[in-house]
Amino acid sequence: TNLDLLLGPGQRLGLLGPNGSGKSTLLRLLAGTLEPDSGTITRADALRIVSFEQHRESLDQSTSLRRALAPSGDAVVYQDRSIHLASWAKRFLFRPEQLDLPVSKLSGGEQARLLIARLMLQPADLLILDEPTNDLDIPTLEVLEDSLLEFPGALVLVTHDRWLLDRVSTILLALDGTGRVDWFADYAQWESAQERAGGSAPESKSDGRAAVQDETASTSPARKPKKMSYREQKEWGTIEESILKAEEEVTACQAAMQDPAVLSDAAALQARSQALVAAQAEVERLYARWAELDEKRAQTVQSS
Repeated sequence: TNLDLLLGPGQRLGLLGPNGSGKSTLLRLLAGTLEPDSGTITRADALRIVSFEQHRESLDQSTSLRRALAPSGDAVVYQDRSIHLASWAKRFLFRPEQLDLPVSKLSGGEQARLLIARLMLQPADLLILDEPTNDLDIPTLEVLEDSLLEFPGALVLVTHDRWLLDRVSTILLALDGTGRVDWFADYAQWESAQERAGGSAPESKSDGRAAVQDETASTSPARKPKKMSYREQKEWGTIEESILKAEEEVTACQAAMQDPAVLSDAAALQARSQALVAAQAEVERLYARWAELDEKRAQTVQSS
């Protein structure tokens, strides 16, 4: 493959291609566990590379959640900042009362979140993830997505989860297993290229070179429109019900203000009036949020 690739801080590269196309091989080359047959790989001095492997057996099942997160003390260091252990655990959806539980008492999803929490504490300039979403529940997927978006270094991701790929990646590299490579802004653009090619892998650019450029470059890939996150998908599924409940609250407040007992009590009338204003404001907020989510949903549908 004639591939010229430059990765720097803030770049998040997603890899596309069928099984056997070379995605895992490229990850091993980047990680330094495999040497290239031809060409060269130049790494920055003291480059710190971390690969994420979602293996439960890497966790000591007998240790407590507290000690699994912080072997000593009650704080962790994240991006050169000290964070209290309880606050760090809360980021990954753990309750304070769980900190002294043995890892063996945690569910599969909780153990996956523990691995992600430990991963993000490792000093790294390049993070490599090979199918990190296997068997993850929705809350853990949300935690993973948020953590990857916060990561300040370079990131390379292989996943069959197109949603995560689109949300996290700043650019996508497609491999077809025959040496051809091409670059895409998002998954939908890659799909369109496949359809135009009659279902085969997209043709590579004529020179086979990456369109990835550093921050000083004059051009960069088109910025992708924002799409719905996992959390927003869940919110979209319940927002109409929330609107109905909010409208029912407005109706109830209006009815209460017609109650003779309320009308004859100035304090009660004022309280009901304030409740009505708050309920109406909530309805307006929910409708505005509905419109925002509907726009993102439309973008997602158009790119599917």
